[in-house]
Amino acid sequence: MRSNIDAGPATIGNPIDSAPRLGSACQKGNRDAQFTSEALALEAESAKNAGAMGFMARVLVQTTLPHSIQNGPRYTRRNGTLTVSITDLSGAGLPYGSYPRLLLIWLTTEACRTKNRQLELGPSLSSFMAELGLMSTGGRWGTIPRLKDQMARLFSAAISATSTSGESTALHHHSGKNLLVADDFDLWWSPHSPDQTTLWRSTVTLSEALFQQVIDRPVPVDLRAVKLLKKSPMALDLYAWSTYRVSYLRRSTLIPWESMMLSLGTGYPETAQGKADFKRKFVQALRKVSTVYPALRASPNERGLLLQPSTTHIPRQSRFDKGGFSCRD
Repeated sequence: MRSNIDAGPATIGNPIDSAPRLGSACQKGNRDAQFTSEALALEAESAKNAGAMGFMARVLVQTTLPHSIQNGPRYTRRNGTLTVSITDLSGAGLPYGSYPRLLLIWLTTEACRTKNRQLELGPSLSSFMAELGLMSTGGRWGTIPRLKDQMARLFSAAISATSTSGESTALHHHSGKNLLVADDFDLWWSPHSPDQTTLWRSTVTLSEALFQQVIDRPVPVDLRAVKLLKKSPMALDLYAWSTYRVSYLRRSTLIPWESMMLSLGTGYPETAQGKADFKRKFVQALRKVSTVYPALRASPNERGLLLQPSTTHIPRQSRFDKGGFSCRD
C-alpha cells in the first residue's frame, strides 16, 4: 500500500470486495477474528512508515454523505452551526454508500500528494479499482456498475457549506461557500474489459474551491483502517469524524444522540424506530472503529456518546492544526 504524501498514488486496500459472503456463526466468528487481528496489526507500524497516510477534506468529515439511496436532488445535514447541502446537478442522483467515500479519500490523498487539481485515475478500470481496494466484477450487482454509477453521481454534485453564529445576540453572522466537486472529468475505461489499457488517461479535475478545501488542513487517516472499515459507511464516517473531533477536544463531552444523528444519521427517519435503528447501527460501527483505533476513548450511554480526550489516530505533528495537516508544504 503506497499512499504516503511523499509516495506513489493512494491505494486504499487489497481487493477483497468479491470475497464470498459467509453466513454461519462459525464463519462470522472467523471473520470477526480476522478483522481484530488485522486491526491489531496496525499498531505495529505507523501509517507514515507503512506508506498508508490518507486524507479527508474537513468539510465532509464534519457532516457526511448519505448512507443509502435518497429521493430528490438535494440532501442536507447539520453539525452544530455548520450546514452542508449536496445537490445533484446532472440528474444522475445523489452519491451514497461506501464507494463515494472511498473515492473522496483517494481524491483528497492524491491532491495532497501531487498538489495538483487534475488527477489521473489510472490506465485501466481494474487498476483504479485496485487502488480503492475493490475487485472488478460485472453483472447487475457487480462492483463495476456500482462504481461507475457512484462516480457519475459524485463528479456531478455540488456542495454548499454554510455557518451561522450569534443568533441570540445583536450581531448575527451568516457565511458560506459553494463548491463543485469537479470542474471536468474524462473516463475512458472499458467496463467489459476492465484490465484493458487505453491510449487516453482517465482524469478528474477538482474544482478550485474544493481543491483549496482539500489541501487546507485535511484530516489525516490511516488507509489500512479505511480498508478494514470500507464496507460500512457509518464506520467510515465515525472513524474520520472521531479522529477530527478529538483533535481539539479538551475535556470530556457528552454528545446527545440527537446531535449525533444530525451529523452522522444519514437517511434515518425522525421517528422512535428511526432513532433506535440509528443508535443500534452507531454502536455496531463504534465497536469496529474502536478496534482499529484503540486510543479512542468513546462510550455510548442512554443519553448519547461520551467522548473523552484522546490521541488522534495519526499522531500529531507540528504541522497539525485542529486535526488538519498542511498539504501546502
